[in-house]
Amino acid sequence: MKDIITLGIESSCDETSVSVVKNGREVLSNIIDTQIAIHEKYGGVVPEIASRNHIEAISRVTKKAIEEANITFDDIDVITPTYGPGLVGALLVGLSYGKALSFALNKPFVGVNHIEGHIAANYITYKQLKPPFLCLLISGGNTQLVHVKDYTDFEILGKTRDDAIGEAFDKIARVVGLGYPGGPKVDKLAKEGNPSYELPKTHFDNLDFSFSGIKTAVINLNHNTPNINKADLCASFQKTVTEVLIENTLEALKQINLDTIVLGGGVSSNSYIREQFLKLEKQGIKIYTPDIKLCTDNAAMIASAGYYNFISGKTDDLSLNAIPNLKLN
Repeated sequence: MKDIITLGIESSCDETSVSVVKNGREVLSNIIDTQIAIHEKYGGVVPEIASRNHIEAISRVTKKAIEEANITFDDIDVITPTYGPGLVGALLVGLSYGKALSFALNKPFVGVNHIEGHIAANYITYKQLKPPFLCLLISGGNTQLVHVKDYTDFEILGKTRDDAIGEAFDKIARVVGLGYPGGPKVDKLAKEGNPSYELPKTHFDNLDFSFSGIKTAVINLNHNTPNINKADLCASFQKTVTEVLIENTLEALKQINLDTIVLGGGVSSNSYIREQFLKLEKQGIKIYTPDIKLCTDNAAMIASAGYYNFISGKTDDLSLNAIPNLKLN
């Protein structure tokens, strides 16, 4: 069977990334041009600035990805850019560039759902991993429990009703004065603290999540407690949200009668969350956590998801538009 070379393009937020992946699992190159330093001074991503930087970076990053993979444009079999969800201006840069390449090279074009990409990051990290499994997607824009029935067949079992968990981390970081990006900074400070504050958990009759109550409790504690220990506050927040994630994930696993949990998304790089999930292996549950560099936005995961869509028979025409609020399925 002929190898399939996929060119993935990711520009949904503040990373311009292009990757060349063989057969959905073997990364030949994965170039990431991050804008964190640019947005840091604003305390978060400024959409207009993000779009402008994607425009400046995209050709350079693509050229580097092709060179590092040691291929030519003619060797590419399919072009797979992200078309949602994300910031519309940012998405349009990668999507338009992918369309132009597809047209110029006369290669098939497959738009990729960014959320599917986060699931597919695990196929690169674990060559043996195959569906079905339960995926806990935790990122700046998503908190979802997804029954991955097959490579392109998903059922959402639970989702957040308010903040995504990554948003909650960023807001807590702002409140305690850590700045942007919040997730890694909360993780780091929490290591110096003890989870000594009792924080509320919100539970529903189904598998949905809510993080606004705990976020408000942390904000109130921070405002109303003189000389509060911020490391303890971060440790308490992290412990409580992790307990909620684990409780819902275990319940979902029971409902679909599987024994495999896969993590995905930027927040799955959090050291405490990974550590607590890996402890579940003592209960006979298989836990997969993506390689740290594949947790945050990157084009290798997009190329992998694009490959599985392509071999399942999906292609898109060049009228495909960016969908900033795109859902799974």
